[in-house]
Amino acid sequence: MDFLNKVTSQITSDNKQEKQELKPATAPAPAPATTQQQSGGLLGKLGEVANTIGGGGPQSEHKEDFLDKTIDLVQENVFKQGPQDNESAIEQAKDEKIAGFVREQYKKQFGNDFPGSIKK
Repeated sequence: MDFLNKVTSQITSDNKQEKQELKPATAPAPAPATTQQQSGGLLGKLGEVANTIGGGGPQSEHKEDFLDKTIDLVQENVFKQGPQDNESAIEQAKDEKIAGFVREQYKKQFGNDFPGSIKK
């Protein structure tokens, strides 16, 4: 558990530092652009296709098991990382690494697989 506490505190402090570095000194931040504006044009469509092929997007969210959904819940509500319902392929890979670590530690501790896991 000490390892998880260290990792989560490091992630939280890194996120706080990034937010402080991104804040302008005097001018307020402009309103965020909508997804449609950001993904316009051919390159935006190619990025969406690459993300979907890589395992990201809303379709991959339906394939998550209970542990993956719990990790998303913690990221959204505890770490305040925003909605987790349309994650990129990179975010999905990071979540899978976290889930793999939890499953591995559970198996070491209790001697059997994590309950409710999808068999691969």
